[in-house]
Amino acid sequence: MAAPERELTRPLLGLLSLGALIVASFWTLRPFLAPGIWAAMIVVATWPAMLWLQARLWQRRAWAVVAMTVLLLLVFIVPLALAIGTIVTNAEEIGAGLKAIAAFRMPAAPDWLAGLPVIGAPLAQAWQQAVAAGMDGLLARSMPYAGSVTRWIVAEAGNLGFLFLQFLLTLILAALMYAHGETAAATIQRFGHRLAGERGENAVLLAAQAIRSVALGVVLTAVAQSGLGALGLAVAGVPYTGLLAAVMLLLCIAQIGPSPVLVPAVIWLYWSGESAWGTALLAWSVAVVTMDNVLRPMLIRRGADLPLLLIFAGVIGGLLGFGLVGIFVGPVVLAVAYTLLKAWLEERTAAA
Repeated sequence: MAAPERELTRPLLGLLSLGALIVASFWTLRPFLAPGIWAAMIVVATWPAMLWLQARLWQRRAWAVVAMTVLLLLVFIVPLALAIGTIVTNAEEIGAGLKAIAAFRMPAAPDWLAGLPVIGAPLAQAWQQAVAAGMDGLLARSMPYAGSVTRWIVAEAGNLGFLFLQFLLTLILAALMYAHGETAAATIQRFGHRLAGERGENAVLLAAQAIRSVALGVVLTAVAQSGLGALGLAVAGVPYTGLLAAVMLLLCIAQIGPSPVLVPAVIWLYWSGESAWGTALLAWSVAVVTMDNVLRPMLIRRGADLPLLLIFAGVIGGLLGFGLVGIFVGPVVLAVAYTLLKAWLEERTAAA
């Protein structure tokens, strides 16, 4: 009876030891998981661009890695520098605008507002209450909400330093992956083959295609929309173009679009009496806002056929679950899972 007990105890202790080793390894590498995932996504998505640079830099991998690292650094630094520079340059105008808002007095409600069906009477009553309260009363009512918003801003500002360190770590890991990309890819393919044979190796390739499609569809579309939107704002003479461009980039990556920036800009131009520029910016804004309906599906289908709802859920869920890094990680995780599940279902259907 003693021999079977030893045979049962040995594999059980081996499994427990292996599980403890895996958990301890993940716990040790926990600070590097998010930057590592981000770096892997960036490297997989931009690997063709790195090979293109290497071919034009006399096949020198080191030079191509340096060039890609500098480009990634500029992608992060340039929008932030534009936003900060715009705030610093226009600090006096921003302060004057805040004072003007504090001195603003709402006019009486127009007569046609109360005549609107269903919502007219409540809107007119709310307008009258706002006029009676004045700006001081509105500020007093909004103080509880302003306190919550202020606490959230302070907390996020405290995370900016940690986010910057994460970005630097991501940059270092991406440079290492660029330098040894073929070795890492071969290792991952061998691991997939070890897990599930040819099916596992194909799953690794499908995951890379899904990552590239998300990068093409989300990031390039966001860059194109925010860049064209900023161009239209600059030509029309809208102030704070650098700050608005950075805001549009974040909104486009979050799948909200540039409308929250472009629509108020058009209204401001009409309000300022610049009807011609307002009409021109309106036409330009319509083209910029609607271009993602054509550009994003075309870019996504170059890598994998992914539904837009999946990407939107990945962006919002990743943002809530992982923070700002989740804007990029969330869609990739869902896209990889969806692609692998779809391939498995198609394989089962074909076998049946």
